[in-house]
Amino acid sequence: MQPSGTHHYIELAITIGPELFEPYIAILSEEGIEYFLEEDDRLLAYLPESQWNEEKEMAVRSRIGETFDTIPPYKASFMADRNWNAEWEAHLQPIEISDRFIIVQKNKEISPKPGQIVIEINPKMSFGTGYHATTRLMLRQMEELDLQERKIMDIGTGTGVLAIAARKLGNRHPILAFDNNAWAAENAVENAEENKAADIRIELIDAEEELVANLKEGYELILANINKNVIDRILPVIRNYAPGADVLLSGILIYDEPWLKKLLKRLGYTNVKTIYEDEWLSSLVRAEKPEKDTK
Repeated sequence: MQPSGTHHYIELAITIGPELFEPYIAILSEEGIEYFLEEDDRLLAYLPESQWNEEKEMAVRSRIGETFDTIPPYKASFMADRNWNAEWEAHLQPIEISDRFIIVQKNKEISPKPGQIVIEINPKMSFGTGYHATTRLMLRQMEELDLQERKIMDIGTGTGVLAIAARKLGNRHPILAFDNNAWAAENAVENAEENKAADIRIELIDAEEELVANLKEGYELILANINKNVIDRILPVIRNYAPGADVLLSGILIYDEPWLKKLLKRLGYTNVKTIYEDEWLSSLVRAEKPEKDTK
């Protein structure tokens, strides 16, 4: 597990307009950068010092240039041994996902609406605080589903918020939630305990390497708030080894919706429902049933 307090990081301060924050976060996430803060007209992106080198910088510049045709002003600065948990938590405020859900930082006092489900998290900079549109989209989709009797897998669980939400929405079966980031997996365990969300098995595993073995356990709903590249690789595996499972997807930019439609058609999925926020979408998809032979 990664240490839970201080780290040496590189801060990339990218000067862009707020309207570009979401697409830039998506692009940088695909380059392995996971932590972001938004500050006026600057997007602050953080990655461990050990991961920043000339090759990584060229990869980031190339990805930005391919997408936007121009590279904005940016500055890379060394950030020595700061308490990142405290830095991150200082920016968090309660996030009302809907009339059904509100996400709050641990130990912050709030007055939820009658019947509103409260999820408390101590995020440790893990993905899934509710501050990102993809998390909100997933939760809004989930609250419309009957989850009580479904066996659920949560791929790339981050803070564990989706698995916790499933339990709070009345799911009665064991839930498998996993992430390939040690910090996230540890954080998800803590958040599940804090929310008294029992019977959630949280694992530190790589979805792509160990997905088949887990799918064979018979999951009926698969949550995948990840990114386009990983979805492109794992959705065919899910279709093959869990053809009866519904899959709730996010982490996809609205500009990539044509790509998603082609992928679903090729794999034999029907798009049950898609919702949107800002530059992002979330789709609930279901494998098409074979047509009956009427001869």
